[in-house]
Amino acid sequence: MALEADFEPGYSAYPPPAQDNAPDAAPALVFPFSGQRLLVGLNKELPRPEDLQPLGHPLRAICFGTLSGRKCVLSVWPPEQLLPAGLETSDFRVLWDYHWPPGRLKSLVRAKQLAVWLLHHQHCGVCGQGMMPSPNEIACLCPACGHKAYPHISPVAIGLVVKGSEILLARSPHFAPGMYSALAGFVEAGESAEECLCREIREEAGIEIQNIRYFGSQSWPYPHSLMIGFIADYLSGELTPQKNEIEDLGWFSPDSLPVLPHPASLARKMIGHVLGLL
Repeated sequence: MALEADFEPGYSAYPPPAQDNAPDAAPALVFPFSGQRLLVGLNKELPRPEDLQPLGHPLRAICFGTLSGRKCVLSVWPPEQLLPAGLETSDFRVLWDYHWPPGRLKSLVRAKQLAVWLLHHQHCGVCGQGMMPSPNEIACLCPACGHKAYPHISPVAIGLVVKGSEILLARSPHFAPGMYSALAGFVEAGESAEECLCREIREEAGIEIQNIRYFGSQSWPYPHSLMIGFIADYLSGELTPQKNEIEDLGWFSPDSLPVLPHPASLARKMIGHVLGLL
C-alpha cells in the first residue's frame, strides 16, 4: 500500500453538490461499515465501489475529510446485512498490526466513531422521530422537533504510576494473552480527569497517588473514547487488585517487563517515556 499524507478531517453531506464533482477529481475513498465493523477485502484493503454494489444503498453516508486530496466517504449498513463474497469485517487493532499507513489509520479512527454515532442516532432521543445527517455541520437533525445530536466523545483517564525505578502495570481479563498496561477508567459526571484517575487507581489497585502530571491524549475508537494520559507518583497503600476487573497487577522494573501494549498506543508511549525505551 502506497504511503499517504496525513488525514484532514472535514464534513459534508453525501453525495456532494454537483459543482464539487470535478471531472478530474480523484475518486473518493469509501470506508464501508457493517454496523460498527469496517468492511475490507480479503487482502485487508478498502473495497472498490463495485465490490459494495451488492449491499444496496447504505443507511447513512457522509463525507468526513480528505486523505492525500481524496474525499473520504463513510457508508454504514445494518450489522445484520449479509456480506457478498470477497468482503469481510475487520478491526482497528488488526489493521494497526497489518501496517496500514498512519494517514489511513487516522481516517479510520474518525470513521469508526462517526459510524457508531450515525447508528445510534437514527431516531430522535427527544421525540422518537427519524433523524438525518445535517447538510452543513457534523450533527444529526430531527425535522420534527429540531433536536440536534452531535458525535459522542467519552473521556478516559489513563495513568502510569511510578514508584522509585518501577512502574505499576495491570492485566485486565479482556487483554490479549500475557499483556499488561497502565490503569484507566471513564470519567464520570462531575469529575475532573485527575479526580477520575485517583478514583480508578484507588478502586482497581488499592493505592493512593500524588504529583499527577499530564502526558498527552489519543483518540481511541472503542467505540468513541478520548484517552487522556497522566504520569503520577505512588503515595501510599498496598496493591490490591479489584475483583472481577483486574486479573493481576504489580510493580515492574525495566529489566522485568511483561508483554506491553502496541507501540503506537498512548499507554506504550507513556511507558517508553518513563523508562527511556523510546
